[in-house]
Amino acid sequence: MSELTHVDERGKVKMVEVTAKPVTVREAVARGTVGMRPGTLHLILENRAAKGEVLAVARTAGIMAAKEAARLIPLCHPLLPTVVEVDFRADTERWRLEIESRVKTAGPTGVEMEAMTAVAVAALTVYDMCKAADREMTIGEIRLVAKSGGKSGRFDREGEAPWPERL
Repeated sequence: MSELTHVDERGKVKMVEVTAKPVTVREAVARGTVGMRPGTLHLILENRAAKGEVLAVARTAGIMAAKEAARLIPLCHPLLPTVVEVDFRADTERWRLEIESRVKTAGPTGVEMEAMTAVAVAALTVYDMCKAADREMTIGEIRLVAKSGGKSGRFDREGEAPWPERL
């Protein structure tokens, strides 16, 4: 028996049936990074990027993206997020911007995809707003950090501590 939930017994792609699943409070936290040159990170932190306030625009883009995850990911269920937060942290040792999103809802299925979509689009927005200064930026390490709610219960990625400070 396959552990893949989006494939039926004949191997055909399907949307998972959630009609009978109970509505519970569900939350997910995801993180990712944008690596860059030191000067690019300084532009962002000092709010000197030519296109404007990078963090404010990336935060807004991430929030909007979380609300559109079902339009972007073919088998993702449409949900009504009740909370979407996108935060940033500067890592000046590795010259990267770290991005974290938290999404919450009350529904029959989880919000992991919404949280990771928020991180991905926030990272792409940082790239778009800073590409004139640094075309060598890298986007990576997008991952689920924690989730709660539903039948599978709580998940916490080992080694991922809460952030003490945010931008």
